[in-house]
Amino acid sequence: MSEVQTDYRKYLDPRTLARISSLDLRARLIVEGLMTGMHRSPYQGASVEFAQHRPYVAGDDIRHVDWKVLGKTDRVYLKQYIEETNLHLICVVDASESMGYGTVGSSDGGSGAAWTKYDHATAIAASLSYMAIQQQDSVGLAVFDREMKKYLKPSNSPAQWKTITHELTLVPRLAKTGTGHVLDQLAEKLTHRSLIVILSDFFDDLAGIQQGLRHLRYKKHEMMVFQVLDPMEIEFPFEDVTLFKGLEQSGELLTEPRALREGYLEQLRQFTDELKKMCRGMHVDFTRMNSGEALDVSLSNFLAARSASMK
Repeated sequence: MSEVQTDYRKYLDPRTLARISSLDLRARLIVEGLMTGMHRSPYQGASVEFAQHRPYVAGDDIRHVDWKVLGKTDRVYLKQYIEETNLHLICVVDASESMGYGTVGSSDGGSGAAWTKYDHATAIAASLSYMAIQQQDSVGLAVFDREMKKYLKPSNSPAQWKTITHELTLVPRLAKTGTGHVLDQLAEKLTHRSLIVILSDFFDDLAGIQQGLRHLRYKKHEMMVFQVLDPMEIEFPFEDVTLFKGLEQSGELLTEPRALREGYLEQLRQFTDELKKMCRGMHVDFTRMNSGEALDVSLSNFLAARSASMK
């Protein structure tokens, strides 16, 4: 691997990002690192007017007919323009108390800044928003805990990204989660078919989540679900007697963690499998994310979905 290829990875590493306090700078570095690694720009073609072809439908304006294609194929196609293909992206970010958990970057003698699940989620939301606005797409934001704390209507104004990053740095993480209720609220607010990216640990009632996702699917929205978990939650590597402090009013437990590890990991596996199965049953893209790993997987998945939606 070349030095350039190796170097870009640091911009996707949570340990590096945790040292940067500015969310907008984090997002810019993430996008730059991702694009360097992919050796291409996600904005290619966004600055030109023409986007793609689509078949002629009775009533269409014939001024947009591509006569060259007609001459070669004897079929009538229209040139479809950027304004006809613009995406409405909605980033939905869980700001409940459990999302404040983080261990990455804090294990080097206390010198590193902790990187929480909320940090991971907001870095992704800010990065996706930045890329979308660069492509002249509209971006909105919903931030929630037990209820919707903030909602920004979709806009493609350059100022929208700054507003989004500002709001993501203000929301406290003090309450329990009410995912299903919030998704129902969102379904009623949105007036355009959108691509909805939900970033959460989903430590909530699965029946309520399912109802909210179904409501959004009924309204014809596309969805991507990112379950964000900390490495400690995924691996449960604790050895010594440990005092576990429950988040979202779930109490404390002093125990021998090795006795719990097998049962905990099995419960987590079952929960994640059920969440994944539920999403796939509704044709919702699902990805489980480790907040200790680089962010290129989640962003690459988004770009792939974005590309597919333009075809």
